[in-house]
Parts: sequence; C-alpha cells; structure tokens
Amino acid sequence: MNAALISDIERLVACESPSGDLAAVARSAEVVAEVGAGRLGVEAERIVVEGRTHLRWRFGGRPRVLVLGHHDTVWPIGSLERRPFEVRDGVLRGPGCFDMKAGLVMAFHAIAALDDRSGVTLLVTGDEEPGSPTSRTLIEDEARRCAAVLVLEAAGPGGALKTERKGVSRYEVRVTGRASHAGLDPEKGVNAALEAAHQLLAVAALGDGGTTVTPTTLTAGTTVNTVPAEAVFEVDVRAWTEAEQRRVHSAMLALRPRLDGAVVEVVGGPNRPPLEAGSSRDLFALACRVAGRTLASAAVGGASDGNLTAGVGVPTLDGLGAVGGGAHAADEHVVVAELPGRTGLLTGLLACLLERNQDFRSVRPDQIADAAVWNHPWRD
Repeated sequence: MNAALISDIERLVACESPSGDLAAVARSAEVVAEVGAGRLGVEAERIVVEGRTHLRWRFGGRPRVLVLGHHDTVWPIGSLERRPFEVRDGVLRGPGCFDMKAGLVMAFHAIAALDDRSGVTLLVTGDEEPGSPTSRTLIEDEARRCAAVLVLEAAGPGGALKTERKGVSRYEVRVTGRASHAGLDPEKGVNAALEAAHQLLAVAALGDGGTTVTPTTLTAGTTVNTVPAEAVFEVDVRAWTEAEQRRVHSAMLALRPRLDGAVVEVVGGPNRPPLEAGSSRDLFALACRVAGRTLASAAVGGASDGNLTAGVGVPTLDGLGAVGGGAHAADEHVVVAELPGRTGLLTGLLACLLERNQDFRSVRPDQIADAAVWNHPWRD
C-alpha cells in the first residue's frame, strides 16, 4: 500500500496550488480529480464558484458520511524548486504534503477499500487556507445532508485526532482623528495613533483564560510632522466556546473613544464557530473502538472546515489525515510508516458509519458486516 500512497501524494504535491492563484488551484483540481477517479473509478463533479474549483464525489443512496478535505495550500509557486518532493529515512517532504495533500490521498484509498460506498460524499475544496470564502455554503449544505463528518486535516502531535478546535473571530478597528501640524499646533489635532494605543490595550485585555484576543497589524499616520488623522488595526480572536465568542464580540462592539473628538468604528465578527468537544465525542469514541485501543486526542487553536460542519450541528471528527508536522513551515513532513494504518483506520470508521440502521454512537465491533475490517494493520 505504501508505494501507491506515496506515488499519489507525489502527484498532488508536484502540482502547486497556492490559494490566491486561481489558475494554479484549477490545475491542481484537475490533478486531484484524475488521481481520485483513478482510485475510485468515478469522475468528480467540478464546482466552480467565483473562479475557484472544488470537487465532489457522491456515492449513491441516502447521504450518511461527509469526508472533507482541501487541495489549496499556503505555498507560492516556486516553492517546489526550493523544497522538492522527497522520501528519505522514512519521512516524506514537499510543500503541502502534510497540510493536506497526503490526507486527500488517504481518503481516496480508504473509500476505494470499502465494499459498499453508498452514502459517502467526498468534498475537496480549493479555498480552505484563506477561510473558505467560496466553499463555506457548499460545505455546510453537504454536512447537513449527513449524520457525520470526517475531516482529513493533518493529525495533531503524535498522531492525535483533533477533537476540539477554537472558533475564530476577526475584526478591524478603524480610528478617525484630526490632522494638524505636529510642530506648529499639535493641540489642534486629534491623534488617531494615540487613540489606537488606548484601544489596543483595551482589546488585549479582553483575553480570558483559553480565549486569546490578539491585536495584529497596525497602521497610522502619514508623515513624521503630522498628527495622525487615521489609524487601523486588526484583531484575531480564538475561543473554545460560542459563549466566549459572543462575549468578546459584544465587548468589541462596545469599544468607545478615549480622546475628545476621536471616532472608533469596529467591523467584523465571528468567522468560524468552535468545534466543541461535544461535537466530536461520540465519533472519537467510535474511532477508538475501531482501532481497538484508546487513541490520542488534541484540542488545537487553529481552525479548519471542521469548525463549519460542527457549527451547523453535525457530529465532526477532525485530524484524521497524515501523521507528521511542520504545517505551513519549512519542515513540513509526513511519517511514511503511519500512512497505511491511518488509512485503514479511516476505512474501518467509514464501514461503521455506513452500517444501515445503526446509530454510530452505539455500534460495536461485532455489528460490523465485514469482519476483515477489524484485522487491518492499525490494530497492531
């Protein structure tokens, strides 16, 4: 199995797909569609939204399970020349291999191994990295049709499944003051930079426990001898619960100027809801039963499309993809030895979820139609 998995991963990695390059994403979609069709024996449906290409496979019957991934990456064209695909000492490297082209290949192989795929939908989007602006509705609609969602994002540390993800909110704080000459009559101005400093401190103080509220980019002023008339800064918020998202949102909208004559405007809000522990609990327990052991789990600050599916109330388990590390970094890599077992685990999990007339929250190993599922290498 390893050779076939590695060969398919190489084909995907060799086609660079930075999110911001629509032509590159379209080329990548064709390669992904070709590899997927080769393994699944069925052509993908191309869904183009605002020039961005997404792929969908639906396998008959009543929808039960959505398998979710993306083929866009953060790596610009030319990254492959600097960091070429390679497999050395049991480690596979190449831009986008871990996040998350290996996960896509695992999905193809896992679904292909099923005796009956009826009820599976596989959705591969092309804009996850910038926040799924054109695929969000598609993802949420597909999720609502299903009883469960399995996300092939890369595994957490040590191969952990991701059972919680923080929700994300984004804001832009715009401050308007009044310009004046900094030497001749500074008192006639209203310093937008100084007002922004007050607001930055107020925003940063909204963090509480596991909730992070982080001012990020900041711009102010025009010239060194002019009192700034405008300032803008952005804020990244991460929270484990929707209640915390709402608390911070209310506080952000309640910001008021500290300097006479200044105006403060806040735009933005929640971008992705949290993937809370309750959304993944039953699926994680099922994965442990499939594996025959207690698997590792992780709660992470980064968001994925799993946040969206959990946000519409569909049970979601994330981090089912490759084991490795270095997402978005020069050390991005995949541990080759883990690929067959992780792929087998996904096959077994799908087999459980596809059992007719079964509630996946209570299914037992002896209720699985294909007993061979329970003898895959991941049990070792």
